[in-house]
Amino acid sequence: LAAPQRRARARASSPRGLWLPGGGPAGRKLAMPPLRAAPPATPAGVKLEPVTREEMIAYLADGCKPREQWRIGTEHEKFGFQLGSLEPIGYDTIRTVLNEVGDRFDWEKIYEGENVIALKQGGQSVTLEPGGQLELSGAPLETVHQTCAEVNSHLYQVKAVSEQLDIAFLGAGFQPKIALPDVPIMPKGRYEIMRNYMPKVGSLGRDMMFRTCTIQVNLDFESEQDMVEKMRIGIALQPVATALFANSPFTDGKPNGFQSYRSQIWTDTDPDRTGQLPFVFDESFGFERWVDYILDVPMYFAYRDGKYVDCAGQSFRDFMAGKLEALPGERPTMVDYENHLTVAFPEVRLKRYIEMRGTDGGPWRRICALPALWVGLLYDREAQAEALALTQDITLEEMEAMRLDVAKLGLKAPFRGGTVQDIAREMLSISKGGLQRRGFKEASFLKGLEATVETGETPAERILRKYRDDWGESVDPLFAEQMF
Repeated sequence: LAAPQRRARARASSPRGLWLPGGGPAGRKLAMPPLRAAPPATPAGVKLEPVTREEMIAYLADGCKPREQWRIGTEHEKFGFQLGSLEPIGYDTIRTVLNEVGDRFDWEKIYEGENVIALKQGGQSVTLEPGGQLELSGAPLETVHQTCAEVNSHLYQVKAVSEQLDIAFLGAGFQPKIALPDVPIMPKGRYEIMRNYMPKVGSLGRDMMFRTCTIQVNLDFESEQDMVEKMRIGIALQPVATALFANSPFTDGKPNGFQSYRSQIWTDTDPDRTGQLPFVFDESFGFERWVDYILDVPMYFAYRDGKYVDCAGQSFRDFMAGKLEALPGERPTMVDYENHLTVAFPEVRLKRYIEMRGTDGGPWRRICALPALWVGLLYDREAQAEALALTQDITLEEMEAMRLDVAKLGLKAPFRGGTVQDIAREMLSISKGGLQRRGFKEASFLKGLEATVETGETPAERILRKYRDDWGESVDPLFAEQMF
């Protein structure tokens, strides 16, 4: 553990309330000016130059890194709940969690207005999702061991505070018990814009915002061609990862008929920013084609003078032409473009790195398993070549069929006379070989996934079995089963 974390562990049993450096709870910390949120957004009062299409392409190309500089970034979300009632926790409690974690463990606080909405420490951040889901966005790290240690450190810090508040956090892909109207709303301006827009373009967008959690991993690429290969492998095999991690079979306290209801929700959220990306498999695909795709994704907002401007549904191409209805005469800056890159929601997304976004939230072992799976496939030359060979003849129609089928059937989804379980077995074998050749002894993180493939029982099927056989058809025991 880093020194601040070692100090914090020693003080975890200190009296209720904030620990402040300088002598335990009675100590004092020098007052620091709050860091105001512009996440990521144009600072108030600062005028930046308009960005060109060529600069947008170059921005993505700047993500190319030599292999020795490749890193692993892992993100995960979790639901907060009250230990007694299992009710979700509101912003007042979340604010206390953020304040106490920030003060005890030396995180920098980020504010929107007077509300603390995030924490930063080095390359890590802790942020709030629309329904109060707490997210760790990890630092870029070299090995899966390091990223798993980072997750464990974060969960320790959150638990040290949560225990004092009689709350805990749940690792799951979908809120299993609480109805949508009962989920608290977090005080973030961009989420208000999204919440108002979602019902105009799909029937499940608000469920996506307020009742889902995911695990994702962010990976580097060496060149444009390497990016293309990784994107294609990621898209082709994303349904298999969805099946392996399927963990959202309950809605409003009852089975919902799906193994990954979180995955199903994306089919009716917003067709302009979700779904398959067939152009990635065109010979012409590269950074330029991704920029063209992003320019056609409708906007949500712009950030001006410390406030979010509602641009929902408006065209970024109009923005570039100075014809945006919400900001007439203005043109986008590079920061506007960076913001806009975050409002496309495919299951594999390109920024200056590649995001694998297709899996349900789950217990901590699964948080460590996801980066291991994709690092094994894509951070070893031989494994990447094998993964490309495995996927190169899978058609777009087969990919789409798998994407839809695994949400309901998991590993039992049909594929070419067999099932997705067959592909999962090959996928894991390739990943394990890649991890072993990396030489960091990371293959052990795949053991849980190997057991899933061996039995064919997904996490969702396992908890459905317990729901029927052990839990008296109640989802309440799930909270203890998958609690952080």
